[in-house]
Amino acid sequence: MSATDRRVREVFIELSDTLVADFDIIEFLDRLADRCSELLDLSACGILLVDHLGVLNLVAASSEEARLIELGQLQNLEGPGLDAFKTGQPAQYADLRDGSSPWPEFTTAAVDAGYSSVQALPMRLRNTTLGAVNLFRERAGRLTADTVVLGQALADAATIGIVHQRALARQEIITEQLQTALTSRILIEQAKGFLSHRLSVGVDEAFDVLRSYARSTNRRLTEVAGDVVEGRISLTR
Repeated sequence: MSATDRRVREVFIELSDTLVADFDIIEFLDRLADRCSELLDLSACGILLVDHLGVLNLVAASSEEARLIELGQLQNLEGPGLDAFKTGQPAQYADLRDGSSPWPEFTTAAVDAGYSSVQALPMRLRNTTLGAVNLFRERAGRLTADTVVLGQALADAATIGIVHQRALARQEIITEQLQTALTSRILIEQAKGFLSHRLSVGVDEAFDVLRSYARSTNRRLTEVAGDVVEGRISLTR
């Protein structure tokens, strides 16, 4: 077994290990975004998830640039992630700089952020699509078939985990959990901004500080974010 194959196996085990009773969907999807970037040799990854009203929301991004692009995609109602979600099929564009992308506003934002190609993969289970995983690269060119297969496998694994958790709860609880997840994301973004300003670092580095503290203390990311915003703890680099 090669080092790459061993790492792929480790990541799938890691993702499955998070599917426990105390399931934290934000931590799970943040980890998925990071592992997609690592295993697929990407520059960034963003994840969109549908809520109980059928509206897509940004729930995870591996970089601040990707987060802003994803928010713009949702606001402008155009982009590969929306297409992948609507059709249940992958959406890829190999060279965003060639001037013929079907998503003009998305493309402008992506190119301005330094990305040259994008691949969106649906988060699906049979006929159910829950969202999309967006893969960004700084260099142009199509992803290899093997890379797309691995990316879809990661997206499918995440979808199975989410569907499994939903199957264990009543619809009212599911709705409450997803709303809590979205509220948690807002709190995390506030904490990132607070730390970025106080520590005089970029937003991505601020998030690394926040996440590292949460993991080292075995606490939920949202709990630590709340303590940071409320001034109950003071984090350093």
